[in-house]
Formats: sequence, C-alpha cells, structure tokens
Amino acid sequence: MSFEDQVTTLIELGYPALAGLSERAFRAEIAPLAEMAGRLDEAEPKDEPGRTAYVIVVTRELVDPITTVPLLRLVGGRRPGVVDRNHAEGDLATYDPLPELKVPEVRAYLLVDIERGEEFCGVRPQEALPVIRGRGRTPLTIDEGIAVVTQAPHLLEKNKCFMLSGSRRSDRRVPALWISERAPKLGWCWDGNPHTWLGVASAGERIA
Repeated sequence: MSFEDQVTTLIELGYPALAGLSERAFRAEIAPLAEMAGRLDEAEPKDEPGRTAYVIVVTRELVDPITTVPLLRLVGGRRPGVVDRNHAEGDLATYDPLPELKVPEVRAYLLVDIERGEEFCGVRPQEALPVIRGRGRTPLTIDEGIAVVTQAPHLLEKNKCFMLSGSRRSDRRVPALWISERAPKLGWCWDGNPHTWLGVASAGERIA
C-alpha cells in the first residue's frame, strides 16, 4: 500500500479526531515521511505473503493505542479489534519499548521491511528475540503491531499471528496480536511459554 493510501486509511479511520487535530494538521504531522516513503514505493521487495514493505506508525505520543485497537479489522471482517480482558484498564500504558531498540521518540515514523515471523511459532519469545536481534532486525512494539494490522491486515491470519516482543513491562509479559471470535485481539503471553500459533514479528529498520 502506497504512502498516500496509508494516510487516507488513517484519515478514514478517524485518526485526526483521536489525535485532537484537524485533517490538515494531521496530514502535516505525517508529511515529513513522504519523501522517504516515495523511495520505498519505488524499491523492492513489494508486499508478499507474511511480509509488507513498510507502514506508517502513529505512536502513543499522538494517539492512545486503547482507542486504535477497536479500529482493527481482519481481511473481509467487520468485527472490531479488542483488548484482551487480561489487560486491565491502564495496562497498555505500562509497556515501554526495549531501550536497546532505540525506538524514535516521535509522533510518527516509518517501519520498514516487516515480517510476521511465523518461523518462530512454537518457540519461546525469550529464545526468539536473540535470533532476531542477531540478524540485525528489530522486534515490533505495541504501536507498531497496531500499525501493521491497520495497514496490512493480511498479515494476521489463523495460526499465523504474532508477538510484539519489542514492548515490555516490569514482569515477563509479552504483548501479542491474535484472532479471537473472528476479530483481532491484543493480549499477552509469558516470555517463557511457546505457542504453536504465535510467531514473533520483526522489521528491518525504523525511519523517523
């Protein structure tokens, strides 16, 4: 999906209002990313099964993820995304990106060369993370996972869902996106538990 198509998607979903901005002001927040996105639109690889070239990440500096999860849909689906009940009220705010990832502290950026990481289905998150980092790749954060399913919902499939190991809190919880009752769900799993239907999503780089 092109940069302009992604911006249109965000506007149609109501992101400007969620950010407390006019459409014009919201576009101005995203506009500095357009030039680099244009280069990515011209480059290979394009979207393919289990991967997508890039997505616009709107961070919690601009929009609270608790308000954007309900905007998620499966391909061809109508049921809104939900936050799992095991995430108590206010829980999402307690997750932070792993410091070593150096996630840009900005309102929006590009996440590039994304794969859902189904090769890690059945692998404990704590064991998958060093493999991903050893490849020079980065695990996804909660904000990034929401962005991926917003712009590339085809990446969330039955038995091919993914953990967001780039976001952590003070315990061993690892947030994850999966499918429940025909809708996307943001929940969590334990770092030491493998799941046959959850991989670990990763990306090549972040561009702010």
